[in-house]
Amino acid sequence: MLELHCHTTYSDGTLTPTQLVQAAVQAGVSALAITDHDTLSGWDEAIAAAKPYNLEIVPGVELSTVHCDRSLHILGFYPDADKLKAPLSERIEGRKRRAHEMVAKLAELGYPISLPELGEGIAPSRPHLARALVEAGYCQSMEKAFDRLLGDNQPAYVQYDKFSISEGIALLRNCGAVPVWAHPYLFRGGAVEDVLKELVDAGLMGIEIYHPSHTTKQTKNLKALCVEYGLLMTGGSDYHGPSPDGKAQSISLNMMQLPLCLLNSIKQAAQSLK
Repeated sequence: MLELHCHTTYSDGTLTPTQLVQAAVQAGVSALAITDHDTLSGWDEAIAAAKPYNLEIVPGVELSTVHCDRSLHILGFYPDADKLKAPLSERIEGRKRRAHEMVAKLAELGYPISLPELGEGIAPSRPHLARALVEAGYCQSMEKAFDRLLGDNQPAYVQYDKFSISEGIALLRNCGAVPVWAHPYLFRGGAVEDVLKELVDAGLMGIEIYHPSHTTKQTKNLKALCVEYGLLMTGGSDYHGPSPDGKAQSISLNMMQLPLCLLNSIKQAAQSLK
C-alpha cells in the first residue's frame, strides 16, 4: 500500500522520521513519501530507519506557494536534493520571519508566547504556534487556536512570502521533481477547474485526487480532470502523527488504501525530468 503525503517533526508533524517509518510499517505501508513543508531534512533519517523493514521511502516535499493571496501547496516527488536545498533554505528563512511576525501579533492581542525552539532545517509553521498557545493555557485545543487566532483571516494570521505557483512549479521541475497539486479542494482562492488551468499552463504534472478532505464526488471530478489534462493521479492521508493535545483523530496511516501501481507513473515522470 502507498502513502504519498506524510509529515514529520521536521515540519508540522508530531512523529520523528524514525517513528513515522515504524508506524507506517505497522499500518501495512509498502512505500512512504516524506513530504515535509519546504524542507528535505527528514529524508536521511527516514531512509536509514526504513532499511531493516524493506520499506521504500519516496523522497518528497510540500512546497508553499501563494495564489490569489491564498496558500496553495504543491507536492514535489523525487527532487534532486543538491539542487533544491539552497532555494528551500530561503523558504525556511521566510517561514521563520512569518512565525516571528505572528508571535508579535499574538503578543499585541494579549497572548504572549515564545516561539518553540526548532532544530536546524525545521520549518516553523502555524501548528507550532497553536501548540504553544495550548501549552500556555490560552486555548483548549489547537483547533480552537486556529479558529480564534491563527486561521486564514484571523487576527494573528500572516501571509507567506510571495512565491507564485509558476515560480514554485518551475523550481520543482528544474530540480527534477514531479509537481503535484496537493488537496485541491482545500484551496480557498478560486474554483478548482479555473485554478487547475493556470497550474497546468505553469507545468503541473499531477493532482492529489485521493485525500481525506475530498468527498467521493470531488474525487470523481478530480479523476476526470486528470484524464482531461493528461495528469498523474496521486494520493495520501496527509498524516501529521498523533494529535499533540490528545484529541482523537480521524486521519490514520494507510487509510486511503492506495495501490502501489500509482507510484510507477510518478517514477517514470521523474525519470523524464532528469
